[in-house]
Amino acid sequence: MTEIPDNCALSIENLVKVYPGTSRPAVDGLSLQVTRGTIFGLLGPNGAGKTTTISILSTLLRPTSGSVTVLGQDVLRQAEEIRRVIGLVPQEIALYPSLTARENLRYFARVLRVPGRRIEERINQCLDLVGLRDCADRRIATFSGGMKRRANLAVGILHEPELLVLDEPTVGIDAQSRNLILERLAELNRTGMTLLYTTHYMEEAQQLCDEIAIVDAGRMIACGAPQQLVAEADQCDDLEDLFLALTGKQLRD
Repeated sequence: MTEIPDNCALSIENLVKVYPGTSRPAVDGLSLQVTRGTIFGLLGPNGAGKTTTISILSTLLRPTSGSVTVLGQDVLRQAEEIRRVIGLVPQEIALYPSLTARENLRYFARVLRVPGRRIEERINQCLDLVGLRDCADRRIATFSGGMKRRANLAVGILHEPELLVLDEPTVGIDAQSRNLILERLAELNRTGMTLLYTTHYMEEAQQLCDEIAIVDAGRMIACGAPQQLVAEADQCDDLEDLFLALTGKQLRD
């Protein structure tokens, strides 16, 4: 097993996941490391294995083989410890539509074991961060798509995680909400929080991420700083050109 550096927030080594009833691995020998305090982009077409990888490192899914270490903790042996120090912003909106934003945050603050004396303070801080303080007492069902995405983010950071995992947090929303989310993620990173970020928007990854990995069919096909990868590729002007050159233009519905 490769020695894990002290400054490593996430280490994945030879990770494999084969779902029951399938012959092809969803994740096939994936290895990568994410340095503490950075923003790392995990990019790939539909079916590349990104969400499966996130589910494993978030302790929601057991790997078939390989190892995953999150902030020095093993995902199989120390799942409970990992859950206390990571935040997850899933692709689907994970909120109760019949509750208000504040009620949702209050509920999840208890689930995430935020100390009782700090719950209201953290709720207000998170609502302010995502620009929802004035709408805090409206039901989630009345929110626009962008507002729901911002509330989803607020839940993920309630307990001040060391590692924040985001699975396409800006999909399908207005430009203003997307811009605010990207600004706030950069702000969180400046406080020392490590971010693992998946997106289909290549311009977001190029703007936000210190380093990226491009995966396809569960395997790593490129890794490095976005600007460096683009500069080293022939006839690629930006990250989207590189992504298409590596993964092809065939539709992945």
